[in-house]
Amino acid sequence: MIGALKRFSRTTALALSLGIAGFAGGQAQADESLILAHAMNTDHVFHALSERFMGELDGKPINIDYHPGGDLGDWTSLFEQSMQGVVPMSLTWGASEFDGRLDLAYLGYVVSNWEQAQKLYGPGSDMLDIYNGILHELGLHAVGIIPTDFGSVVIRKGVGKVPVNFPNDANGLKIRVPGLPMAVERFNNLGFSAVPIPLAEVYTALQLGTVDARSFSTAVETYSLRDVLETNILTNDYFEHAFWLVNKDWWEGLETADREALQTAIDTTLEWSWGEAQAKSEEFLQKARDAGIKVVELDDAQLAAARKIAHETEWPAMEKIIGSEIMSQIRQAAAN
Repeated sequence: MIGALKRFSRTTALALSLGIAGFAGGQAQADESLILAHAMNTDHVFHALSERFMGELDGKPINIDYHPGGDLGDWTSLFEQSMQGVVPMSLTWGASEFDGRLDLAYLGYVVSNWEQAQKLYGPGSDMLDIYNGILHELGLHAVGIIPTDFGSVVIRKGVGKVPVNFPNDANGLKIRVPGLPMAVERFNNLGFSAVPIPLAEVYTALQLGTVDARSFSTAVETYSLRDVLETNILTNDYFEHAFWLVNKDWWEGLETADREALQTAIDTTLEWSWGEAQAKSEEFLQKARDAGIKVVELDDAQLAAARKIAHETEWPAMEKIIGSEIMSQIRQAAAN
């Protein structure tokens, strides 16, 4: 928390030095700016989404001061700054250090394909209300859920194994996972030896053979690690999605016309984003193939076996964190 506060202080100072503290008095004026920030590079769907959103606002009396690439801090810092109202709008993930229930976003095998994902997480979905039930307690409001990609397992060069029948095929393989208890549990249950390693150290860990594989890899990330990878297994074990967040007090303090104009632009952009995210996933999977990485899909039986493991082990563990009421809502939403 001390590190987070130091991060917050530095980025707060930067934002204030830029003179862009958001909408003064809650009303959009042509000579005032709204900060929109995210921590990803221009290859990421966040950038395409942001540009589309700004295009939707052309002719409106709202100026967007756009900060991609972590200009105002990493994704956890941006989450915190939106809580504080320093950055009124951000594209980021749920930072579970502020509420452990946000790990719900990483729950395994809620959906298994793009059609299911859009139905569950798309505009107007039940999941948005479920997430906002948590986020509102942090002073945040999600105006939408952003699709990113499905998570895969990638294997480093020289391993020579392609685990597809879980848990047996994964026996003896060390896999990098993010530092989430849920991630450790999932991949241990799938037969791997899960090793939590920070994202910044993943390339080196694969290069040096510290681990044999990496989990939670989207197509863009797989391609970025192409020099050290030989195989990408499309486990689709979770659907990576982010939040389009606003500070709740700031949002509710806007003039109705301004808030409606922003929400309309957001909804239109998010409708478009589903096709863009899937196209970007397919584009970077093909780039990975062209770079010599073998891309492997699970067949229906293999996918069903992996899903069964997650539902029998991971889902009950998540229920203890988020409570039976929210978990019942998840099961109902996923079944619809």
